Amino acid sequence: MKTLLLWDIDGTLVTTPRAGHASVRRALAKSHGIDGDVEELDFHGATDPLIFGMLKDKFEIEDHDDARHRFYEAYFEALTDELNSRPNVRHLGVLERLEEAHARPDVAQGLLTGNVPRGAQIKLEHYKLWHYFEFGAFGDDGATRNDLGPHALRRAAQAHGVEFDPAHTWVIGDTPHDIACGQAIGANTIALATGKYSVEELAAHQPTAALADLQDGPGFWRLIDGVD
Repeated sequence: MKTLLLWDIDGTLVTTPRAGHASVRRALAKSHGIDGDVEELDFHGATDPLIFGMLKDKFEIEDHDDARHRFYEAYFEALTDELNSRPNVRHLGVLERLEEAHARPDVAQGLLTGNVPRGAQIKLEHYKLWHYFEFGAFGDDGATRNDLGPHALRRAAQAHGVEFDPAHTWVIGDTPHDIACGQAIGANTIALATGKYSVEELAAHQPTAALADLQDGPGFWRLIDGVD
């Protein structure tokens, strides 16, 4: 086993149209009695703790463990309901690439996501993708996304008994934050224009590759396997 794939969730594997913003708004109302507009807040590439920080600043919420706990519990409940009540998107090629990676004994795959673990599980179980990932780095592992990479490498080593070389590690995401996160640990990066950014916008941040999506399976694996 030599190759490690680390996947982002939102905008990369799946898209949950406005489910995140709707869930956050409902959670604010239930946990803190705040009926606030969150549409102006940009959640793309942000970790869940950073999102809570945005809410704390905007709505002057007290920053302590009980406030965060109440918010997250309300958010998880709302998220489950929102995912079940609206059309959602599993991106083209995602299931096929995950299944191919799962079948290869030389490839391991995990998550590198800004979601906290329970939020990640709720989303991926909804799309029947959770079982592909036995480890990951999550939003509660660090203050920013760039803090998450070392946690992903450590958990990959723990799960497989192998130290993965960053030169054979791929961070796959849909925002410049994902590219920077991969670059911070010396990993390769694949940027997918399946979120809010175009191929051209992503390419300006110098990923290893910028792709429209994951439909081209042979092309994807030529890219992965072409690294010496």
